[in-house]
Amino acid sequence: MATPASFIERRPLAHALLDWARTDGLAWVYIFKAVLAALLSLWIAMRLDMAQPRTAMTTVFVVMQPQSGMVLAKSFYRFCGTMVGLVVMMIFISLFSQQPVLFLSATALWVGVCTAGAARNRNFRSYGFVLAGYTAALIGIPAAQHPEGAYLTALTRVSEVTLGIVCAGAVSALIFPQHAGEQVRTTVRRRFTQFVDYVCRALSGNMERAQIERTNLAFVSDIVGFEAARSVAVFENPESRMRGGRLARLNSEFMSASTRFHALHQLMNRLRESASATTIAALEPFFREVPPLFSLSGEPVRNAADAARAAAQLRDYKAALPRRVREARSALEANPDFVQLEFDTAAELLYRFVDDMLAYADTYASLTAPSHEREHWIARYVPKTNMFAAAISGLRGAAVMLVLSAFWIESAWPSGGTMVLNAAAVCALASSSPRPTLMSAQMAFGTLLAAIAGMIVVFGVFPHIDGFALMCAALAPALLLGTYLSTRRTLAGVGIGYCIFFCFLAGPDNLVHYDPTGFMNDALALVLSMIVVAIAFAVLLPTDAPWLRHLLLGDLRREVVSARRGRLSSLSTHFESRTRDLLAQINALPASRPQQQRDALQWLFAVLEFGNAVIDLRREIAALPGEPRHAASMPWRRAVDAMLDAVARLFDRPNATRFQAALAAAVRAIADTQTLLLETGSSREERHRLQRIVSHLHFIRTALLDHESPFASFARDARERNDTPEGAPHAAA
Repeated sequence: MATPASFIERRPLAHALLDWARTDGLAWVYIFKAVLAALLSLWIAMRLDMAQPRTAMTTVFVVMQPQSGMVLAKSFYRFCGTMVGLVVMMIFISLFSQQPVLFLSATALWVGVCTAGAARNRNFRSYGFVLAGYTAALIGIPAAQHPEGAYLTALTRVSEVTLGIVCAGAVSALIFPQHAGEQVRTTVRRRFTQFVDYVCRALSGNMERAQIERTNLAFVSDIVGFEAARSVAVFENPESRMRGGRLARLNSEFMSASTRFHALHQLMNRLRESASATTIAALEPFFREVPPLFSLSGEPVRNAADAARAAAQLRDYKAALPRRVREARSALEANPDFVQLEFDTAAELLYRFVDDMLAYADTYASLTAPSHEREHWIARYVPKTNMFAAAISGLRGAAVMLVLSAFWIESAWPSGGTMVLNAAAVCALASSSPRPTLMSAQMAFGTLLAAIAGMIVVFGVFPHIDGFALMCAALAPALLLGTYLSTRRTLAGVGIGYCIFFCFLAGPDNLVHYDPTGFMNDALALVLSMIVVAIAFAVLLPTDAPWLRHLLLGDLRREVVSARRGRLSSLSTHFESRTRDLLAQINALPASRPQQQRDALQWLFAVLEFGNAVIDLRREIAALPGEPRHAASMPWRRAVDAMLDAVARLFDRPNATRFQAALAAAVRAIADTQTLLLETGSSREERHRLQRIVSHLHFIRTALLDHESPFASFARDARERNDTPEGAPHAAA
């Protein structure tokens, strides 16, 4: 009979088993699936009497991923890259097969271009460039030595690669499949809840600056990761594809809402610092009403159906907000301490935040339907990569190829071709890693382990077995070890190198050749190529040096320049996504430290605040009626344009002189626009638009004087010279 004590013992055990199943259990499922797919591809390749079954086996470990959508996406881009590399290499062989120097130079140039493309792109599109370069070397270098059979060799390699892709995809999708779509749905629910919690706590004043920074860093990582998962999920099933546009829209609307809320929160902090008690007291009731709008009877939103009811509450609040703001402003106009410009700026930001949250909630709610009008979303997440950094990656890859090719030609080493083609693959693979030197070194160590294990299997086990079953029994332990290492975060490079090059060295062919000298030569060539690549990444403009960080920070600041000069259509979405992508790259750099991360986050906040204000300002001006007083030649328009140009120049190259110019231009633009607003008898809609323009200008001015902005030292110097009084951020009102 079970006792209460036995239930107490069983329950923790059941919970422990459940936790293991959700973490390490899933990893072991992936490990066994990867080994099964590799052995399946080996068996089929042998049954079809392919020339090198090991190529199919190697392909499995190259494309295998924990989630089936990742496998399908990676396989798709691998196939595309393979076909492109095949076509290019056939052209090179037809042109340069009789001239080794020209052929290897052309191959090095092509690998450099593909490596730059891999560094320039994201996710599995980057992998497509990797394969376009690697396949060209894999097929071309051996085939160029026997050009009479180049075409047949190329077709054979493509068929072996295709077989590996099919086996990996089939095993991943049919045996205990894990779907990226589930991850996307979980992220949608968790992110909405976390953001609402963040808004409620920030509005209540219960969050310190450090906690706000950590939360926003987590949001940046979440945005980049969500886009990667969404781009993979569309490969899994029709349902994910039918909701792909709304998921992309959801990510964009989350970025807009988080940026708007941060701007509102910062403005309120500035008002508190400037002792604007009357304005704060007038706005506090509106802020207290916001958090309950994001919940249902005090309960958080847990799914899309709850989001629909929260959206209804937001819609009603948004409809009543303008009238209530006008009433509050009218009641305070007689108060001598009331500064209308401060009140209008904060009220405008509050209205826009509510509007952004309504759009976010509406899109979340629309996910309950298979199809919806919100699916039609043109703007997409656009990553940003520095062209110079990508070009450096390409030049580095080409340089490594040329150096190793020259060594091969001079030494006539039989395994020199293996060394050169492997260097092409490692250069491209490592260039897309945030720590390419470490990645290359880990792959070299994994390849060394694979060479030792391969020696034991090939020369110690294979001669004593007969039949495919015993061959699988001999290969499985070695493959399980490598796959296990690839699932460990700190040893991923070791596992990747081990799995891929164990198959390359020890993977059996239909007719096994026992050649210890050739085996050791190939193993030495592989390890040597990776060591050379690691040295190249460590010496030739290494990614952990300050130069790359400065480049990326410059790109981040220049997003404000793009906001000033870019086309307004889809500008907001592109601006939001590029800024987050750049910060994610900066934080992924090997040399990033907590203080450097805080500095980068400070610049992100400044870029988002100013960039969105510039975009909003440009939109308001573009929507003005075409009347003479709104022409670009009018003094107030020239003042606004001068302010926008001054802000863009400040972010392009920050210095005290440009800060003073931007601040003076903002004061002048506010004064000239207010003069127009007072002197003209405009319609109600036109007056509201002009008031919003003044609010955006005022927000930019207060942001320039913010104590926590990257321009704080410039603002402090200005106050010390009495150019700007300490307590008068609203002096232009």
